[in-house]
Amino acid sequence: LLQTRHAENKQDFCSIAHPDQTASPTESSLPESRKSSLYELVQAGWSKCWSKRENRPYWFNRFTNQSMWEMPILGQHDVIVSIEIGIPVTPTTPTVPISPITPRAKPWNSTTGTEDKPGQIYWDLDIQTNAVIRERAPANHLPPHPEIELQRAQLTTKLRQHYQELCYQREGIEPPRESFNRWLLERKVLDKGPDPLLPSDCDPIISRSMFREVMNDIPIRLSRIKYKEEARKLLFKYAEAAKKMIDSRNATPDSRKVVKWNAEDTMNWLRRDHSASKEDYMDRLEHLRKQCGPHVTAVAKDSVEGICTKIYHISVEYVRRIRQAHQTLLKDCNITDPEAAEVQDRLVYCYPIRLALPSPNQPRIELHFENDISCLRYKGEMVKVNRGYFAKLELLYRYSCIDDPRFEKFLSRIWCLIKRYQVMFGAGVNEGMGLQGALPVPVFEVLNKQFGVSFECFASPLNSYFKQFCSAFPDTDGFFGSRGPFLNFSPASGSFEANPPFCEELMDAMVTHFEELLEKSSEPLSFIIFVPEWRDPLTPALNRMETSAFLRHHMSVPAFEHEYRSGSQHICKKEMYYKAVHGTVIIFLQNDSGFTKWEPTPERIQELLAAYQVSQRTLGSPVPSSTSSAGKTKMGTEGGPRIVFGEPSGY
Repeated sequence: LLQTRHAENKQDFCSIAHPDQTASPTESSLPESRKSSLYELVQAGWSKCWSKRENRPYWFNRFTNQSMWEMPILGQHDVIVSIEIGIPVTPTTPTVPISPITPRAKPWNSTTGTEDKPGQIYWDLDIQTNAVIRERAPANHLPPHPEIELQRAQLTTKLRQHYQELCYQREGIEPPRESFNRWLLERKVLDKGPDPLLPSDCDPIISRSMFREVMNDIPIRLSRIKYKEEARKLLFKYAEAAKKMIDSRNATPDSRKVVKWNAEDTMNWLRRDHSASKEDYMDRLEHLRKQCGPHVTAVAKDSVEGICTKIYHISVEYVRRIRQAHQTLLKDCNITDPEAAEVQDRLVYCYPIRLALPSPNQPRIELHFENDISCLRYKGEMVKVNRGYFAKLELLYRYSCIDDPRFEKFLSRIWCLIKRYQVMFGAGVNEGMGLQGALPVPVFEVLNKQFGVSFECFASPLNSYFKQFCSAFPDTDGFFGSRGPFLNFSPASGSFEANPPFCEELMDAMVTHFEELLEKSSEPLSFIIFVPEWRDPLTPALNRMETSAFLRHHMSVPAFEHEYRSGSQHICKKEMYYKAVHGTVIIFLQNDSGFTKWEPTPERIQELLAAYQVSQRTLGSPVPSSTSSAGKTKMGTEGGPRIVFGEPSGY
């Protein structure tokens, strides 16, 4: 875009400014040698802009989001460094905050995310990245469009309904809470299909995650028990349901005998003993599950596999429809596949993912404000976001988007972004909140100050603390700073924070990716990982990290003594934090040079733990009961469902 604009203005050099900013007009009177120097700056990604807040010009680099008051000197501020030179040093020049143009009910600093109340800091977009990658070609994802996003939302909702109906018709149960969301996460680890949300090319087609969670709710769902009478009723219901199920299915004679004998023995014990404690009932229930569980699983296996297979094949058909509609829309706009972009083999500071295809013209999106809420509507479908987070998205868009200088596509891209996450995590009360949870802000501050962390491996434009992050959806999130899915992101150097969605398959793939990156890089590379302390049974990902050759330090933060930031923080009105109902393990994986540069010393660890103390802030609320009731069950079969709290995944 900059090269084209310069070619159109051969006589007068004119730098390209952000919307509502005016470039300095003095370049037209410069000598030819000076114009040549300015042209070289344009090639390096620099443009001269006008700061409305400071009322003076500044220089902005579209490749690194670097800003400076003085005119940059070629060679001194170059972003791209040859491989022979090695890893570049992080720029230290400050980023110029640009005041958003939207009205607000309260004073708001969009760069640091601070309200007029002291101590309320939600993000810091001034922090520059130290993550270095090899230059990469633009991605081949189809550009987002509200019409296609609306169709995807409708079909995904229908797919959820099919899942609910199949669970009820075949097994007589409601689908496990948020199991569909975790199915999407687990499938995208394997999926090679074209759709950013729905899977269509997975091997195997039967999801381990969905199979495990549905099977764990058969013959009945086990919930958290607080009182003795609840435990007694649950034990009776389980025995009754197991006996009924084994009688109605095609089971072997031995299976029928074992299940019926154990169920009847349990019922007789319940009739005889009325003085048992809650612990006695729970121990008896655990024993009954161990005796009957394998036989119940055997008779339900084919049916549950049928549910998983049916949902997958419906998803494949929906992806075909969406893809066909999307390609038709692009064809009608005369958008065809571009020529392959030439990519040089060189190291650069990480930059937002770019799309190879240009975006089609966008439809009109209605925007209005209801108190502190920004409301965006398209064809009757409304999405909402707090004004402060709307301002944050605006600023991320200014920093990251290079194809929309006039913000003509800004509202439609925000609508697509919020709609995508809304559809992925469901529309139920508190649904998806845990999957989008984030670390407390004081923890991020210490990670940056003590360990040089400037990048989030699993985040979204809505809940990110830094302006550089990986996220689930490159097509919608790239315009707002995303570097793409983490499993497709290969940094050569840098310090990273990873708080993945707590999906076992995703966490296992994450560990594999970490170890591959640490193995092949000799430059400083560090990953600080936050995962749930699931040890009954021990998850493969946690076991692998605790025995990794790159492990430098690990520690645990007890349950209810630390918090997470709400996954719905972009629409929260009151509670921003909630107490974690499980312990969290913090693990440092570093190569030798990363350990030398960001060593987890006792002093640094102590400061990190102090930042996690909830006593420093108003105590957060426990997780809503609708979520916590779906939590990890101690008595569950191996690999049973676990309550999930984490950030949106980068896959």
